[in-house]
Amino acid sequence: MTTLARRSVLAIAAAALVAGPALAGCSTTNTNDGSSDGSGKAGTKTISFLTFETPNLTAAYWDAAIKRVTDRYPDIKVNKLVAPSADGRTNYAKQLRQSGQFPDVMVGVSPAGFAEAGDLYPWSPEELKDFVFPTANPIRGKYYQLPANTQTIPPVYYNKTMFAEAGITTTPTTWDEMLGACARLKTAGHTPFVVGGGKDGFASSMILSGIVSIDVYGRTPDWMTQRRAGKVKFSDPDFTAALAKFADLADKGYIAKSDVSRDYAGTEQAFLDGKGAMYPMGNWFAASADAKHRQDIGVFNLPSPDGRPIVPAYTGGGIVVSSKAANLDAAKRFALAFQLDKTQLDDSVKADGLIPAVKGYTPPADTGPVFNAGYALYQQAVSNSTVVHAFRWETADDGLLPGMTDKVDAAAQDLITGRKSPAQAAKYLDDEWAKAAS
Repeated sequence: MTTLARRSVLAIAAAALVAGPALAGCSTTNTNDGSSDGSGKAGTKTISFLTFETPNLTAAYWDAAIKRVTDRYPDIKVNKLVAPSADGRTNYAKQLRQSGQFPDVMVGVSPAGFAEAGDLYPWSPEELKDFVFPTANPIRGKYYQLPANTQTIPPVYYNKTMFAEAGITTTPTTWDEMLGACARLKTAGHTPFVVGGGKDGFASSMILSGIVSIDVYGRTPDWMTQRRAGKVKFSDPDFTAALAKFADLADKGYIAKSDVSRDYAGTEQAFLDGKGAMYPMGNWFAASADAKHRQDIGVFNLPSPDGRPIVPAYTGGGIVVSSKAANLDAAKRFALAFQLDKTQLDDSVKADGLIPAVKGYTPPADTGPVFNAGYALYQQAVSNSTVVHAFRWETADDGLLPGMTDKVDAAAQDLITGRKSPAQAAKYLDDEWAKAAS
């Protein structure tokens, strides 16, 4: 795999933490009884764990994974709290930090900002020895997030029946072929794309993320690093062209403007219910498709201009640990045991379509056809050295500045609804970048 692929990072998710009485209304799960502070068994170490829930990653999934670790380490007690939205875990962690309730352990939370402030524990090379890409996501030369999983963002899932009804016999490999397929689908009475938004803004920016990754990063792999250095801007011609390419899909009616009000769960269900023919989403959707035994769902790479199979990917998304955890050793032991647990890795493949980046790991033999098809596309890109960063999903030194992911989602929604032109959206991103950098 290329250096770029090694440093790609992917975020999938989950958020659960623990807290005291101030977190009223948030459920907590105690996997052990007692603590060293007088609440139970002497010697028990209590840690808080922040995760989040999705249609794939349910409360039962997280509780079972936590229990496997605490069964191994009975001296650890885990208090769990779930973030209020699938895409809001990082902001929720910020809120908890501001209120003095920063979690000890967090999964799927971007380390950007926290690491620079000294809030996170930097992992040592020895602690990272079991991961395939131990040097993924450096922040000032240190590594704060366990590089646990790889995700491709976004492959395009499609309804085979709708494609057949529109007379589409092969999946598109170039952008012109993609536009041709969209036109045929629309003529056949099908909305080409299903997107979302609402409280889960990432569902509205998936196609834009893919276009930028393929068109901009495909030519300039270190574009985001250059943006951080002030050498390029969002208003430059190449990035503005990517915004225009995305806006053109909405202008042609290939994306429904009303979709941006739909949350992530509703967006997934809309595709499963046949509300549109194509669903650009992270490879975690494969788990849902396979769980429902949907033989009518296929997958292909978001096309590049010239047909080159470029695959945006993110490796990371794993656990970060607070440097100020009262029981730091217990927090680290829990984090590593959680991420390296074979059952948890197998479950993450089946429940969330992840590609574990752990040495010696192979997916279960009974993975479904949608996952296997997406996995093959990724492996082909690895072999061809055509893996690039997934725009918007990168973290660390070559990712967006803290807070900018929400601005990208907002810009995408404005392009879909027509509230902003591509030039206006580019200026908006540059203006917000300047604020984030100040």
